[in-house]
Amino acid sequence: MAMEASEIERLIKAALPDARIDIRDLAGDGDHYAATVVSAAFKGKSRVQQHQLVYAALKGQMGGTLHALALQTQAPD
Repeated sequence: MAMEASEIERLIKAALPDARIDIRDLAGDGDHYAATVVSAAFKGKSRVQQHQLVYAALKGQMGGTLHALALQTQAPD
């Protein structure tokens, strides 16, 4: 079962309310997305820690409903 981009954005926003999020469906199948997430919560965190915050926000959907998510994360300038 596919996951809508709006659902991905909703879950991330729930965990990171200040986040600016850009999501692209890479294959048109609802299973392969790329996302850019910018949040002050990432300040001072490593790239791995930033990605862990996003994956935690997805509440276990990665690898199940959501097959692939290419992430780019950063703190705001």
